[in-house]
Amino acid sequence: MLFNSIEFLIFFPIVFILYWFFKSSHKKQNILLLISSYVFYGWWDYRFLSLIIFSSFLDFYVGKKIESSPKKEEKKKWLIVSLCSNLGLLGVFKYYNFFADSFADTMSFIGWEVNDLTLNIILPVGISFYTFQTLSYSIDIYREKINATKNMVSFFTFVSLFPQLVAGPIERASNLIPQIEQNRKLNISLIKTGFLQIFIGLFRKVAIADNLGVYVDSIYANSDIHNATTLLIATIFYAFQIYFDFSGYSDIAIGSAKLLGFKFNRNFNLPYFSRTLTEFWRRWHMSLSFWLRDYLYISLGGNRKGIVLTYRNLMLTMLLGGLWHGSSWNFVIWGGIHGLFLSIEKYIFSSLKISTFNVLGYIYTFLVVLIAWIFFRAQDFDTASSIISKIFVLDFGSLFIGNLNQFVNGILLLIIGLMIDLKLFNAKIALEDYGDKYNIVRLSLIISVVILMLCLFYSTTENFIYFQF
Repeated sequence: MLFNSIEFLIFFPIVFILYWFFKSSHKKQNILLLISSYVFYGWWDYRFLSLIIFSSFLDFYVGKKIESSPKKEEKKKWLIVSLCSNLGLLGVFKYYNFFADSFADTMSFIGWEVNDLTLNIILPVGISFYTFQTLSYSIDIYREKINATKNMVSFFTFVSLFPQLVAGPIERASNLIPQIEQNRKLNISLIKTGFLQIFIGLFRKVAIADNLGVYVDSIYANSDIHNATTLLIATIFYAFQIYFDFSGYSDIAIGSAKLLGFKFNRNFNLPYFSRTLTEFWRRWHMSLSFWLRDYLYISLGGNRKGIVLTYRNLMLTMLLGGLWHGSSWNFVIWGGIHGLFLSIEKYIFSSLKISTFNVLGYIYTFLVVLIAWIFFRAQDFDTASSIISKIFVLDFGSLFIGNLNQFVNGILLLIIGLMIDLKLFNAKIALEDYGDKYNIVRLSLIISVVILMLCLFYSTTENFIYFQF
């Protein structure tokens, strides 16, 4: 079920009304949330409910065993069970065919032909997100940062809570489980900030991202026939398409959670207003960035074992972070580009004893991110290489516009989106808190304008980009 679908427009109000009907009992609310979350996820394909239920059972049991085990070695064995089981499922469904094809290509290159080793399987939606969420629970118990929950319904709800189930934010057990296990109240602040964030999220996704995507898709589908000017504009459009698409999803998720009495962590903080790539990753997909830092980079040794190993750990973290996004070498290269420039920045900051760049850093950061997005968006390595070669050869010519109305709409909506972000940046206030600035009348007026814009610029595109990851 998609946030921008008619089904969700019917589903959420029903859940909302029933949920607050049981406001005197958070246990009944949790049962309703669990059933509703399984309906939400099973709407796409009910067969994959077995995977999320299995992961929930596994880590609920493993969490208790880790906590109760008297010896460190025994705790580690149970943690390994969780790691191998969860990553094994993720590996089979997301990466098996990728590595099987890569192995076959390698053998073919050296003259050996192998039979087709791929399996006829599809990628379950959201598996990358809920796998990381359950793993963080087991790891935190092992590190003695949290206690294992004794309530199975609470834990299953933590894993499957529908606002963040499919594409995050990746919530930590330390933040979400305590909220699940206590009574929740819906106050005027949550209503105001939640509704505003939901509708801004819908505007970012349905109006801005989807309209930009029409142009991007048409250019990248036939990149070989376009010149550098057109490819560069399409890539710039894509940089904002994926930002508004994914931040829009996060806004709807966080806003919906507020209407259920939950406070999720922030997932985007105006990432294109960054003067360094390091700052960019503190602002972009923050729940994943901090997960990779806390559970991968630090586990590899972080910056505690000398400068060489620090660069190694940084590169490995970004390479694996790229691979997390998809089973393609393009994503690995995308992660490698970020890892390389993050390492260069760390060296420069260490040598010059500075923490950031001047105003030109905004341009540098955006250009690095822009180049990396080409590998993220292109269908394969050859297409990405061709696009980059055309742009850097500086073969600029007249811009291909295509449908003039769609192109103008895309430009207009992008400007509006950037103006909203600029206002938030200058005001130094998060969108998550912005609804509190207005009374109910003014807030209703703002939301009415947003709804009008949604009606005027509605796009037929439905899927969120990060659903494929």
